[in-house]
Amino acid sequence: MTTRIVVAGSTGWVGRELVKAIAAAPDLALAGAVSRKAAGVDAGVAAGIAALGLTVVATVEEALTAPSDVVIDYTHPGSVKAHALAALGAGRRVVVGTSGLTADDYAEIDAAATAAGVGAFAAGNYSVTAALLLRFALEAARHVADVEVIDYAYEGKPDAPSGTARELAEKLADARRPGTQKPLDAVRGPREAYGAEIGGTRVHSVRLPGFVLSAEALFGAPGERLTIRHDAGSSAAPYVGGTLLAARKVGGWTGLRRGMDGLLG
Repeated sequence: MTTRIVVAGSTGWVGRELVKAIAAAPDLALAGAVSRKAAGVDAGVAAGIAALGLTVVATVEEALTAPSDVVIDYTHPGSVKAHALAALGAGRRVVVGTSGLTADDYAEIDAAATAAGVGAFAAGNYSVTAALLLRFALEAARHVADVEVIDYAYEGKPDAPSGTARELAEKLADARRPGTQKPLDAVRGPREAYGAEIGGTRVHSVRLPGFVLSAEALFGAPGERLTIRHDAGSSAAPYVGGTLLAARKVGGWTGLRRGMDGLLG
């Protein structure tokens, strides 16, 4: 059975590679492509391959007028929730690739997916090694109570922390024991220097040229430390496989599921 996919953000860094991969996959079909800057152009040509006979449209709402099964969103933190809710309202399954959403945003998407009787999936990072960072960090948190998350990305990344770091911090809240660190209001100096608290875990974001995306969980115990780190390269390839795995599996449940570690078996 062929899964018909709409890619929102089809000319972006990941979106272009998704269009190429969907066009080459025997079990997938590109049912829609959304990009304001490429509206009116053939989706294949806009992605740098041969014409696919499908025209890029400017909005998700336009794409939803044609039949499809799954909407994958790699657009912008300010747009992704509205896109997801529109797609769910139209009975489409959703894979959220854009980072920057909060726990409340995800709760709203979960409620909409449940009400529509369809599945939704979101991950802070769709690469396998990022999923392994999360899995290994959760195991470490069961044994070492004190942990902080450091998030590195390029200087122009619009959200801080990254979706990878936010997801890691939120999941650590369910696995870790109470640590020994002082609360933020008990330390001297600018509170920002100690990071932001997400799910009870301190998260520090670094934005500098030379980084693509890195995240590390830094654990401390008396006399020893443990660092678990993921570093992304310059290619979007690691995210394509995970995103399409989610698109293939998202029809297997109702409501929102989060985290690539849950798809790895």
